[in-house]
Order: sequence, then C-alpha cells, then structure tokens
Amino acid sequence: MPPNTTASTGQQPGKSGRRKGRKARLIVLVLVLSLIGGVAYGSYWSISTVRASFPQTKGTLTLKGLSGPVEVKRDNYGIPQIYASSDADLFMAQGYVQAQDRFYEMDVRRHMASGRLSEMFGKSQVDNDEFLRTLGWDRVAKQEYDTKLSATTKKYLQAYAEGVNSYLQGKDGEDISLEYAALGFTNDYKPQAWTPVDSISWLKAMAWDLRGNMQDEIDRALLTSRLGPKQIADLYPQYPYSRNKAIVQEGQYSELAVAFQQGGTSGSSGTNGTSGTNGTGGTSTGTASGSSGASGASGTASGTASGASGTAGLDSQLGGLTRVLDDLPPAVGVNGDGIGSNSWVVGGEHTISGKPLLANDPHLSPSLPSVWYQMGLHCRSVSSTCQYDVSGYTFAGMPGVIIGHNQDIAWGMTNSGVDVTDLYLEKITGDGYLYDGKVKPFETREETIKVAGGESKKIVVRETNNGPLLSDRDEELVKVGRKATVDTAAPDRGDGYGVALRWTALQPGTTMDAVFAMDKAKNWTDFRKAASQFEVPSQNLIYADNENHIGYTLPGKIPLREESDNGSIPAPGWDPEYRWTGYIPQDALPYEYDPERGYIVTANQAVIDPDKYPYTLTADWGYGARSQRITDLIQSKIKDGGKISTDDMRQMQLDNSSEVARLLVPTLLKIDPENKDVREAQKLLEGWDYTQDADSAAAAYFNAVWRNVLKLAFGNKLPKELRPKGQCLWVEPVNTTGPADEAEKVRECGQRDPDRAQPDGGDRWFEVVRKLMDQPDSEWWSTPKVGTRPAAHNRDQLFKRAMIDARWELTAKLGKDIDSWSWGRLHRLFLKNQTLGTAGPEFIRYALNRGPWELGGGEATVNATGWNAAGGYGVVWVPSMRMVVNLGDLDKSKWINLTGASGHAYSAHYVDQTDKWADGELLPWAFSDQAVEKSTSDKLVLRP
Repeated sequence: MPPNTTASTGQQPGKSGRRKGRKARLIVLVLVLSLIGGVAYGSYWSISTVRASFPQTKGTLTLKGLSGPVEVKRDNYGIPQIYASSDADLFMAQGYVQAQDRFYEMDVRRHMASGRLSEMFGKSQVDNDEFLRTLGWDRVAKQEYDTKLSATTKKYLQAYAEGVNSYLQGKDGEDISLEYAALGFTNDYKPQAWTPVDSISWLKAMAWDLRGNMQDEIDRALLTSRLGPKQIADLYPQYPYSRNKAIVQEGQYSELAVAFQQGGTSGSSGTNGTSGTNGTGGTSTGTASGSSGASGASGTASGTASGASGTAGLDSQLGGLTRVLDDLPPAVGVNGDGIGSNSWVVGGEHTISGKPLLANDPHLSPSLPSVWYQMGLHCRSVSSTCQYDVSGYTFAGMPGVIIGHNQDIAWGMTNSGVDVTDLYLEKITGDGYLYDGKVKPFETREETIKVAGGESKKIVVRETNNGPLLSDRDEELVKVGRKATVDTAAPDRGDGYGVALRWTALQPGTTMDAVFAMDKAKNWTDFRKAASQFEVPSQNLIYADNENHIGYTLPGKIPLREESDNGSIPAPGWDPEYRWTGYIPQDALPYEYDPERGYIVTANQAVIDPDKYPYTLTADWGYGARSQRITDLIQSKIKDGGKISTDDMRQMQLDNSSEVARLLVPTLLKIDPENKDVREAQKLLEGWDYTQDADSAAAAYFNAVWRNVLKLAFGNKLPKELRPKGQCLWVEPVNTTGPADEAEKVRECGQRDPDRAQPDGGDRWFEVVRKLMDQPDSEWWSTPKVGTRPAAHNRDQLFKRAMIDARWELTAKLGKDIDSWSWGRLHRLFLKNQTLGTAGPEFIRYALNRGPWELGGGEATVNATGWNAAGGYGVVWVPSMRMVVNLGDLDKSKWINLTGASGHAYSAHYVDQTDKWADGELLPWAFSDQAVEKSTSDKLVLRP
C-alpha cells in the first residue's frame, strides 16, 4: 500500500508570541514553491517528495515473519502503542514502527557508532571515522553479540532487525526520508539492511557521551601549563557532603561495606560480598584505604602519577585530543560535558494517592528529532510466550524501553558520573611499547574507510594493554608526550609518549540483557537482578512499585585502582602499579530500599559519603546544587504532614531558582557603582526572588554579571586550550595569576569550542566561588585594567567591574532600555538536525531546523536549560524529556518529549510537543488498554 498522505495532525501547539517553532508548518510551501520556481534541484523537490516518506498509520499492512496480527495505535501526537501476542512479534513490530518514523536517524547513528560517517557525508567525516574506528565500538558490539548476550536477547534483536528490514524492503532513499533525497544531490548513498549489532553499537555511542571524568582528566593536565598545584586545587574543591547530601544516606550497602563501617575492612579490592538487608547502615568508624580522592579532586591535582602526568606535563598539546573530541558528533549529550539529569521518587506516605510518585528528566544535548522515542509495548495477555507490558522512552534503533514503567514497577535514570575511563601515557619503542621494563608488541588491525565521492583511506589501529592509541589519530596528539614532565625513573621519552585509552565500554558486556530484564521486572528483587547486568554506562537507577516500595541502586562495571592512582589525571602506562586491579563487585555497590525519610533524590551528586564506603567511585562528582534544591523542595512540601501530587512533581521539575544568585546578589547590592546606567541595572536585583523566568530582566542581568565574574576571576587566567575560540588575550607566560608588566605578556587565543570551554559556570564553579567569598583578598579576585575599565585587586572591586561589563554587554545585545531586557532573549534554544541541519546547504538547514524558543531556567538549576558561561547564553543542553509516573493510577502518569515522535521534517509530529515542553506542560500518558483505546486516533494492523 502507498504511504498514508493524510496523517493525523494532532493538537495545535500552544500559543506563544515569542516562540517561532510553529512557523515551520509554513516553510514547506515556501520551500517547494521556491524550488519549483527555479532554485537549484527544483526538479527533485515537490510536495509529493516531501510526503513520500510519511508513514502509513491506518489500515492494514503485511509484515512477513509475524506469527499473528499486531495492532499499532497512535494518539494525537503520533506516539505508538503496540499490541502483540508474542515477544518476537512485539519487537519485530517495534523495529518496523521506529523505522517508519526515524530510520534516517537510526542510519546516521549506526554509521557514527561504526565509524562509517564518510560513506554518507563524504571526506569531511574522515577524521571522525578514523577516531571512531580506533575506538572500535562496532567490533566490541559484535563480540558482545557473539559471546555475552543471552539467546533470548539475540532472538529479540533479530526480530527487531527483521522489522526494520521489512520496512526498508523495496524503498529508495527518497521513500524513506527527505534527508536521503537531499543526500542524493551529492552522492549515490543507499541505505543498507539493519543488523542486531547495529542496535548494540548504539549502546556504545550512548556510553561514550556518559563516560564520566575523561574531560576532567584532560583539563587538570592542561591547567598545569599555567597554574600551580594549589591554584588547580582551588578550581576542583572537595564535594560538600555536609551541605549537599549524597544519594545513599541511610544504608543498604553489602556485608562487606557494613564490615567496613564497623572498622573491620579496609582497602580497595575486597572480596565479593553478599547482598545486604534492608536495614540501615551504622555510623562510620573505619578508615578506607581505598577512599582517598573520592571526596573531590583537591589534593590530587598536585600529584604526579609517578611523575608522568602531574605538573607541567600534558600541556597545550593535550588540546589536540580535546579538539578531536569537540569534532565528534554527540550521541546523546555534549560529548561528555555537562551530562546531567534529575530523578527522584517519593514514597506513598508522602503522596496524595498513597502510592509512590517517580519523576525523571535527563539533561542531554538538544537534537532534532529528540534522542528519545516514546512508545508502549503491550502483550495482549502477559504469559511465558509474551512477557511484556511496558511503556516509556527508548532510542530509535534499539528494542525495548530504556526508561518508563510496566504494570508493576517504574524506574528512572541519571548519569552516575563514576570514573570508568583512564588515559595512559605510553612509551613507544619500534613496533611495541614499554611495560614493566619489557617491550610488548602492539595489537594491530587495518581499517578501510570508504568515502562518498572520494577514494577510500586505510588506517592502522594500534593497541596497548591499556587500550587503543588515540595519539595515532591526530598529529598534535603525537606531541602529547613530547613535553610531559616525568621523574628520573621514567623511561626516556624518545620522540614522545603515546596516549592510550582504557574504558569499560571497550569490553563486551550485558547491558542489552539488562534492558529486557528491567522491562519485565515485577518487584525490587527482579529489578536489582536486572540492573546488575547494566554494565555500561553506569547509571543511577531509581525505582518504585505499586506495592508502595521505593529504591535506588548503582549498577555498572566500575574499575578498582591502586591507592596511588585515583583516576583523576593521566597515568604512566609503563608502570604496572597503575593498571586496574579488577572491578567493584556488583553486590558491593551502594543501594537504598525504603529509606526512613520516604524519598530518594538523584541528580548527579555524590553517590555516597566516602567515609561510609570502602571503594573510590570517582574524584569528579557533580557538586549537588540541583539535588539539594530538589531535596529542599520535597521537604518543604511534606513538612507538617503535607502530601505531594503529580502536579507538584511537575512544578518541581520547572524550578528556576538560581543558587548562585542567592549567594552573590546580597554582596552585589552592597556595591556602589558610580555610573548611573550600572546603578539602574543593579536595581533590577533589588527584591528579585532569584527565579530565572524567560521574561525576567533581573535574571538576564544577574547571569551576565555571573558570566563576567567568571571570566575576570578565572577565565582570563586559564590556558588557551580551555578558553573559547575567538577569545584572544595578553596573558602572563606561566604559573601565576598575579600582576605582571605588560611587556612580559604574550598574546594567546582560545582553542576550545565555545559550548565546551571553561569556566562553564556549572555547579563546580558555584562551589569554587562559594569558598572564595570568604577570601575577599584572594589573588583570584585580581584583574588588570582594560581600556577605561578599572583594575580590580579584591572581591568587591572585581564584582563592580563585572557589573560594569555586564551592563555594557547587555546594552549591546538587548539595547539600552532595560525595560526591554529579558532572560529568554539571551537564553534561546535552536533545534537542529544533527547532520544536514548543521552542515548542509542553507536551504536544507532552513527546511530541517526549527526555533528559536526563548527559555527560562539555567545552568545547575532543576530546570536545567544549560548554558556555557565561557561561550555565551545560548541553550546547550536541556531536559530532553520529562515524566512523572503515578503508581497509584498509571493512567494518571504524565510525559513529554523535547520534539515529537516523527523524524520527518514536515510531519505534523515533528515538533508538536516542543511548545508544550517549553511551557512546562506534560501530556497524558495512557497505559491501560481502555485508556490507550480512548486516546487512539490512528490504528494500523500488521498481518503475517
């Protein structure tokens, strides 16, 4: 049957004068008319071309391989709910339906994961492919499929692939997506069949963006070229455990950890403990020999990792690695930076329904379409032959549901941030590398990169016992070890040291098994067992069930390191003392079940106080600004017996309060600026409640002041590798932030992508400034005179200078009339197609992209519409979805996606959720058969 050309339009987006997302519906007419009217390629483009790829959502289709009929019910937003009578049919239909809506996105993802982007987009992607081939995600995924996954999981993956390929059968590129029609202008790329390994590879790409502290390792090493050990320690303060509570507070570790708490166990490589009970843990009296560094990185930045990686070691040349990382397209985040998320669960004793409420909103890089795909997978009758009745969010290209609920339990995820990557310096000698005083041969493989419209390129990938040599992929990386400061025991540098990566995701694992097991879990025991298979990426998992239990567990393959190596800086690969010694036993990882306080909050803060736990999880937690704010909001609701509703949970997700504004504004209001225009701006802060609404002029001015405080106090003193591109400064040559004669200074320009530069203004910088507020004469508060702008020699003088600079910055950006200022005019979200929407011809970008939307919220607030203070005010990550699950009545649960169900640019469901998302609204989330049927607008029957 031909594709349906009368798809349901869904609801009209909400009215909002400042939002321009809805103008997209008019673009198609303008685009088609202009192209037909004589613009290049007009003969290829027409309304039929645009609509050719729209999916059939009504009627009947034949799907070879099904054992029985399958129903696909879509609501007014195009969100599908699939009903089948066998597991295989369910996942086959899931593959077919996701391919209908999102195959181009799926295809790009698998080409990225396998290092084959050049096959689609030509020579511009060769460098990316070289790096991705060196990592070898698809090779690991193949090993995973062949050796680690259960037979049942393989069956489901095969069924899913069959569904995708049934959709592809007989279709040309333009029948699948508008993007393929555009690609046809430059190459003859044809989509290939889907394989089970393609689905697994995406897990590796996801893990890459959630990989932990690799960027912090790089940054600390880069800082040594300009800052001393104490200064670096200032920029990586200890986690404030007494103020911002860790996730696990009341207990449930393992018997091993309980013994440690009682002073009976120490060390970082204990034996496999047994599962603990639901009792609470005691007070710590022991000392963990393996816990040094877990409370933060202060004190580690000055270490030397056997002299190989500490002080002036990995200087500006390490920026080569950063530039490679900058160029890689993100999978789900901002290439590993700023990956956050909120999730929390409240037990029934504190809710109106008397049953738990669970909220989740992962903070990821904005993309079009959204990284998430909403759907339900329902067995008509749950039995041994059809085991699933689950609904939630998944990734296009992957079977199952990643976050959501079934008929018995609900769960959410936030990134744990545990340290699962290490960079190693390697002494390269001829055809091998030095380890423990001996030369070992490389493991090598040859890779051929095919290039659309060009000649193929061959590369050789070399690996040490620590992992692939990333330095082989960039000429500047070759120089990484050339200037590394090492002690006298280190081997001769020769032409320089290489750089290798060790990462848990480069070993085959069982995460795909975990996804299917969580989807059908019925209780806490099932869920914990399923979670133990979720090896990579390590996530904070929260839990609730309809029996009124709540819980938290930390799964993941987390390395054990010797005491001398806490993973915070690159290590000497030739020294066996810096090898991983194993992994933390799964049943020794922290968890909580039904804590006495009645709620659990995870928002990337520390998992557990290191004084209560024998293992080092990381030296680089988020600093807890969001998690503590959520905790405070919950406590304010439940004090004096108050109860929380589903809408209360939604309102908490939208909290815009700025914790750093609470800290700084009282001091800013005490400053007496001489200039009347600056005083006028200062008055905006009087009586401000610290909420960052889109229409707030006070929020606009404060965030400009904050940005300038960071730039003056810290940004101008960082090495060029961390500063944003285009920022050129006359700086002091080395190792000082104090004043110097102008003649001694040199001109240096920033090298980092603005969205990833430092200081980014996140909660680590909140903590840095908080500690310095009590040191008004610290050297960090010094900044030189520039033009007519005065020099500063203490905190208040620098604040005054920042207020002046902010006033004139906003005058330039928003106009002199402060009555016209608003935070949303600065803080805008643009949604871009991640391939042709960023690098395609202008008319293609115009056709595929949407926005802007003017947003409230901000960096490290609960409503985390993140921005990078070093680079500007634009939105760089967002709550990529929001959900609130009501275990008292699952049909009263709510959800929203950043964009829409469809990846087709002119579908009614391309961005039909975005206006509501921007307004903080949630959509009804039907789950029961009756509720789904009532909400259904389109029904498609797939028959054998």
